[in-house]
Amino acid sequence: MIRIFASILAVLLIGALAPATAAPVDGGHARVELIAERSSVLPGETIYAALKMDLDPNWHVYWRNAGDAGLPPELIYRETSTVPGGAIGDFVWPVPHLLPVVEGEIMDYGYSEQVILPFPLMIPANASGTVQLDVVADYLICEDICVPETADVSLTLRVGQPVPDTMNGEMIAQWIAKVPLAFVGDVRVDASGTPWKLSLRGEPGLSRDSGIRFFPFAHEISHPAPQPVTFGSDGATLSLTQAGQTPLEGNLDGVLVIEQADGTRFGYEISAEQGPVFENTAGLAAIRSGKGGAGGTGLLTLAFFALIGGLILNLMPCVLPVLSIKAMGMVSAAASGHANELRSHGIWYTVGVLVSFAALAGAIVGVRAATGSATLGFQLQNGPTVAILALIMFLIGLWLMGLFELGTSIQNTGSTLASRNGAAGAFFTGVLAAVVGAPCVGPFLGAALGAVLSQPAAAVFIVFLAMGFGLALPFLLLSFVPGLQRVLPKPGKWMETLKQFFAFPMFLTAAWLLSVLGALSGHSAVAWTVAGATAITFAIWLARRGGVPARAVAAAVLVVGFAYPALRASAPAAAEGTSSAYAAKYETEAWSPERVAELTAQGRPVFVDFTATWCATCQLNKLSTLKSAAVQDAFADANVAFLVADFTRKDPVIAEELKRRERAGVPMYLWYPAGASEPEILPEILSKDLVIGLLGSS
Repeated sequence: MIRIFASILAVLLIGALAPATAAPVDGGHARVELIAERSSVLPGETIYAALKMDLDPNWHVYWRNAGDAGLPPELIYRETSTVPGGAIGDFVWPVPHLLPVVEGEIMDYGYSEQVILPFPLMIPANASGTVQLDVVADYLICEDICVPETADVSLTLRVGQPVPDTMNGEMIAQWIAKVPLAFVGDVRVDASGTPWKLSLRGEPGLSRDSGIRFFPFAHEISHPAPQPVTFGSDGATLSLTQAGQTPLEGNLDGVLVIEQADGTRFGYEISAEQGPVFENTAGLAAIRSGKGGAGGTGLLTLAFFALIGGLILNLMPCVLPVLSIKAMGMVSAAASGHANELRSHGIWYTVGVLVSFAALAGAIVGVRAATGSATLGFQLQNGPTVAILALIMFLIGLWLMGLFELGTSIQNTGSTLASRNGAAGAFFTGVLAAVVGAPCVGPFLGAALGAVLSQPAAAVFIVFLAMGFGLALPFLLLSFVPGLQRVLPKPGKWMETLKQFFAFPMFLTAAWLLSVLGALSGHSAVAWTVAGATAITFAIWLARRGGVPARAVAAAVLVVGFAYPALRASAPAAAEGTSSAYAAKYETEAWSPERVAELTAQGRPVFVDFTATWCATCQLNKLSTLKSAAVQDAFADANVAFLVADFTRKDPVIAEELKRRERAGVPMYLWYPAGASEPEILPEILSKDLVIGLLGSS
């Protein structure tokens, strides 16, 4: 009898202490239930309950801001509840994860596997016996497809002395610990330019080894865009891509999620007021893409690719004419048999390249500080610079033809390479190779340089110096590695013939620069530059006549031959229509963001060509692909709107679009499929199959 009584008592005691939850409800792709931190509650107190969801593998539900698509879970009150509807508080949202739907295009925010969403629940002051909460859990759950599901769930709690539910209470506490904390430092957003800069200062969790991602509460920024991060001595700065053209009104609110190297994640809720970036919140310690965790494109990675891009520059047609001069000097230096002379030649050439790339980086930083943006090739958007470069190329051609000497000759091979003139010549060749070659890196480094151009000045200098070192590296190796020097041919009469032959690429380069000058400053500037070339030739002829008076006059004529064309080229030419840039068979029109918006709203596919007269790759793509009858006919059949953004001259609107797309310069090609409002960024080197294939996929 005592044994039976003890058994009955044990059953009653277990029932009294059991968790006050019903069995989970299978909504289809998730097991859903309500849980609470207490199994017995006091009247009038507020406790934490939670919606617990165990999801099928590879399925997910959404955060409070679902991102580009989706809906967050919600609880719909049912009248069968004995708890009033007003007693149910809002969800306390744990930090979310990124949910890439289409990489680089559609990004959502949410949870996979399991999620527990706590919420406060107020017990009525007059409650007695038990209280019951009946709700409908309404949620959208997605894998490759999205399915709306509902689950009728309930929670019954005894009223009396408070009794904790240990197991469920621990689970709720663990998920409350994932809720973002208040940010204890300072936060500010600079939305005056593109991209926006979210500046964070003073929070000790902003470690250089951390991955950082900002999750907005609304849709002011592009959700799939990367968020490059720079760290400084006092904090960090994130670059955010604006969504659309609507300016930011008020504060930028959201959650900053920090992921440590060991995978630990925690978040801070922030409300960033608008204002300038804090000082000392960006530096060189790390530059990350911010795509949701540690890693991304670091500064060393960008520098490595810049080095590779510099190596490739040696093969570009805009650099080869200048490198022919360097090759001649290397052959002569190797033939001298003096290793020091050859090394001096390589070192001075490298110094010339590095000084030029450092100057280019400094100019980019200066232009960016003055205008808010800068792009590669800006030096070829300046009429006087182009005029002087054309004249220098012409002058070098005259030297190669033998009209005058620079202090060396085939007969006296290498005798003056160690002299001041030899070092100056090598240095000048490096300068010229860098100035002419820099705009040609677009096909290889457009995206990488586009990312670094918005970084601190020191990062810009490091990447550009790495690119310059890559350009100089082949000749530097030839100067210092004896085994490589043996592959150089022996000097002879053939060098004089080859030297004269190399004059013609220099003349063609000068002609190409004149075409650029015509687009920038008009035909008058071209005519005056040709006149300047004539004056330079006359000065050389006069100097060869001998005598101090003749040389003095020649020097004056030489100065005028360079200065006056540059002065005349400073006046911009009248704007010309962009339709002339392409075959008359296909009508083009000028690009503008407003025109793109009009055409995409009409449902038309749009192809945008960001080009420039001085961009060699742009012209190659035009001749091989965009000007071809096959592409033009395919565009006409598909009713493609073909827009041209001509960046030959400075255009702040085009510059801002390049910066927004994180491209360092032209070429850039944007493809808007029919009905799309955001474009696909195409490779910098096009083919007919690639472009025509776009039409089949749209």
